[in-house]
Amino acid sequence: MKLYRTRGGVLVEDAGQLHPVALSWDDVFRAADPRAAIEAAKKAAGPVRAALDESELLPPIGLQEVWAAGVTYYRSRDARMEESRAAGGGDFYALVYEAQRPELFFKATPHRVVGSGQSVRIRRDARWNVPEAELVLAVNAAGRIFGYTAGNDMSSRDIEGENPLYLPQAKVYDGSCALGPGVLVSSEPLDKDTTISLRIGRRGQEVFKGDTTLAQLRRAPTSLVEYLYREASFPDGAFLMTGTGIIPPSAFTLHAGDEIRIEIAGVGRLTNTVA
Repeated sequence: MKLYRTRGGVLVEDAGQLHPVALSWDDVFRAADPRAAIEAAKKAAGPVRAALDESELLPPIGLQEVWAAGVTYYRSRDARMEESRAAGGGDFYALVYEAQRPELFFKATPHRVVGSGQSVRIRRDARWNVPEAELVLAVNAAGRIFGYTAGNDMSSRDIEGENPLYLPQAKVYDGSCALGPGVLVSSEPLDKDTTISLRIGRRGQEVFKGDTTLAQLRRAPTSLVEYLYREASFPDGAFLMTGTGIIPPSAFTLHAGDEIRIEIAGVGRLTNTVA
């Protein structure tokens, strides 16, 4: 079952049918049992729709905050060490990777989030910009994972590498976060063999491709959520990006006009262009 936020309201896709439901996006995240709330709304829904018009889609976020976890994949650890060695902070990320406590940081307020088909941005004051393809957890107000979506944690690696304290500037800016296209609602965790792929196109040519699986994710999603909710409340729920295991080479940087395609098996494909 998938949940979409559209200009006309919330749509539930189930068994190949689309159900417009009288349930607000934020009410799903506030519900003690989001899946049960969606099922009840679906039963009370009117006539089903035949197809989803992608032009109707809005970013799948209401009042939720977006947070992110870092250095959760071995490949990410190596990349962060590489970019920060010039500033003398390479070992810092090795310690984070091995530590019990994860790295968690604030990523975006809703107005900084774009959906599939919209444009992400790169900072004007950065020279080395990359996308980060990530599984994103949809978490209700009580801290329960009830769904999954695809995410792009845009990053300015030169700013982050200059000093770890610059991480917020490297990660948090308008158009730095993409989610979508919808939310896969599931009471079961995703299989560890679930694949995540990243493809980047430029003027009709593929200039980068990479793949990983959730088996490479070092930390359990439930553990990441437990740390996030440990001393913070989220009355409207939250999204938590789980980190990336796909890192373009150090010689690569995004250009305006590039197309970024992130696909997570069974979850969906997120497509954005670079503004």
